[in-house]
Amino acid sequence: MENKAHALAAGAFVLLLTLLLGAMAWWLTRDGGLQRVYEISSPNPVTGLNVQAAVRLKGVPVGKVTAIAFDPKVPGNVLVRISVDAGTPITRSTWATLGYQGVTGIAHIALNDDGTSQEPLTSEDGPPRIPLRPGPVGQVLDEGQRLLGQLQEAATRLNALLAPQNQQVLIRAVENAGAAAQGVQQLALGLQREVPPLARAGSESLQSLRLTLDETRQAVAQVRGAVDRLTAPGGPVEQIGRGAEALASSAQTLQAETLPQLHRSGAEAERAARAFARAATALTDNPQALVWGTAPPPPGPGEPGYPPPGAAVPPRDP
Repeated sequence: MENKAHALAAGAFVLLLTLLLGAMAWWLTRDGGLQRVYEISSPNPVTGLNVQAAVRLKGVPVGKVTAIAFDPKVPGNVLVRISVDAGTPITRSTWATLGYQGVTGIAHIALNDDGTSQEPLTSEDGPPRIPLRPGPVGQVLDEGQRLLGQLQEAATRLNALLAPQNQQVLIRAVENAGAAAQGVQQLALGLQREVPPLARAGSESLQSLRLTLDETRQAVAQVRGAVDRLTAPGGPVEQIGRGAEALASSAQTLQAETLPQLHRSGAEAERAARAFARAATALTDNPQALVWGTAPPPPGPGEPGYPPPGAAVPPRDP
């Protein structure tokens, strides 16, 4: 009877302990409030990511991974379902990457947002899906693959360059380079022999140039002295200026006095010539005028001797 009582007590203790452990596990894994479910579909493997892994938005814990399975909508893709707090700002510009903690290799979901959209991410056909981009490790792996491809291509080209048919060409190129180097060395030796005479010739040329410069300075000084003498007070330039002023004054006097007198003399000579021409014309028409003089003009109306209209005009005495 006592054995049954002990067994019953032990069973009750085990059952109570199991319930306590279950309650503790539920309390530790319970959600702190209203949660929203999102999905992430990735064509790349999600190595190191487990259920209950953390979900962080810009480093802040906002949820956890609730399920990892294959995507029924996209064959071959891995579908990761996450649960985040309802107040987490998930927008259409939010994207996810796989992050790793330290050297343990434990992965978590890192959410980021570039801020280009403020519209909340929603979907009418199941949970909204957040795009997954390659993380730093994925980018390194992609770059490594491209680098390996480039190295392989470089190795292929190097093998083609070192093919037997190209080896002779390379050998000739190396020989030509050696011959060119030898020629350059000989040229350097020749220059070493020619440089001292060239230096002496250059020194002589510089001396000649200095002498030429000195002579040029002397010539410039002489020209400057001549210019100073020409432009000095009472010098040739000033005398030429005075002569030009006197000539201009004479021209003004000629124009103001002499030319008007000449014009008047010419006008009087022209009037005298006209009078002489009229006298010569009168003598030609009436030569008697030279003896009898010029006949008076006939009387006009109202003057004595004016004949009435219709009367015979008496002849004029010559």
